[in-house]
Amino acid sequence: MASITPDAAQAPAPANLPLAGVRIIAVEQYGAGPFGTQHLADLGAEVIKIENPNEGGDVGRVVGPHFFGPGDSHFYQSFNRNKKSITLDLKKPEGREALRRLARDADVVFDNLRGDLPAKLGLTYEHLKDVNPAIVCGHLSAYGRTGSRAAWPGYDYLMQAEAGYLSLTGEPDGPPARMGLSIIDLMTGTTAAMGILAGVIGARATGIGRDIDVSLFDVALHNLAYVGTWYLNAGKAIGREKRSAHPSLTPSQLYRTQDGWIFLMCNKDKFWGVLCNCIGKPEWADAPEYRTFKERLANRDRITGELDAVLQARTTEEWMKLFAGKVPAAPVYDVAQALDNDFVAEQERLLEFPHEKGPIRMIASPVRAGVHPTRPAPAMGADTQAVLQGVGYSAEQVAAMKAGGVT
Repeated sequence: MASITPDAAQAPAPANLPLAGVRIIAVEQYGAGPFGTQHLADLGAEVIKIENPNEGGDVGRVVGPHFFGPGDSHFYQSFNRNKKSITLDLKKPEGREALRRLARDADVVFDNLRGDLPAKLGLTYEHLKDVNPAIVCGHLSAYGRTGSRAAWPGYDYLMQAEAGYLSLTGEPDGPPARMGLSIIDLMTGTTAAMGILAGVIGARATGIGRDIDVSLFDVALHNLAYVGTWYLNAGKAIGREKRSAHPSLTPSQLYRTQDGWIFLMCNKDKFWGVLCNCIGKPEWADAPEYRTFKERLANRDRITGELDAVLQARTTEEWMKLFAGKVPAAPVYDVAQALDNDFVAEQERLLEFPHEKGPIRMIASPVRAGVHPTRPAPAMGADTQAVLQGVGYSAEQVAAMKAGGVT
């Protein structure tokens, strides 16, 4: 596990990180938006999180059931490390004026609000281009900022339902089932980060910013990918397959072992022959009914029964040692087993860093770009004074704004 010293936890992002010098003003809360900007903060961007002091700040602070303290949940820490926090009520004119000052020296103003709100709060390119023509205004909403659903609230599970995911997940004879993770939130946040970076590259090349939009619905639909192409061009709408099987390839699904399950994916022809040799059934490789993808798919149920019979002779761990590096295979773990996995430790995929309540352990960024002195997510408003004074407010003005409920 990578460990961060207390001194490093307080240090600014090192200059050698790829996004050092990029400043992002983020009007965000809950999951999708903060997940996207955390990607950028992990890569060195200065992310200044704006929280409304009159509405309790980021609602993620109170999402349980696990807390480090009041207003500091495990959920909130999972999406907001390496950021700063200021309190600012954008519903007040003084708050919107402060945002404009912040935008002057920023690369990005980002929000994950309901689609009709960015324009009302002055967060669009049209509202901010006069103070910074190169500003990139990123918007993450449920259904987009235009159209009949612009004012609709929306959440991950709703997108999974409407975009067809529940019809693809689970066993064929079971009820519709969602994915176990909030995968649309996570992928929309990641997509927003990509869009923001594209906007910044364009603005630095031309001096002209723009609005960048992503929505939960659009990302959920886009993720249908080849499944959507099959329907749109061949009229084939696939459904659920037994044992989480690939819709057109086999063996590519769950199989029983002596003590549980293993997932095999022979998604290239060569792996079928390798698998047959590894399990002591070389004759299967050239059997007429198993020779090609098409023949194996036509005989999927038979292959499933025969592989179950062979694989139940050994434990999942024993098969994994035998298949290692030869047959694409994975054990079926629960979350605890996944995080306690020896490979996770070997690759230093877990972080431990200081927090006032004691060390926090989290999952490292998947983008490896050098050593990062990780800081815990900020207390609400922890950086208000420093950030606002940095854009020209005096200490007395900041105090007056606080007294007036602006910060």
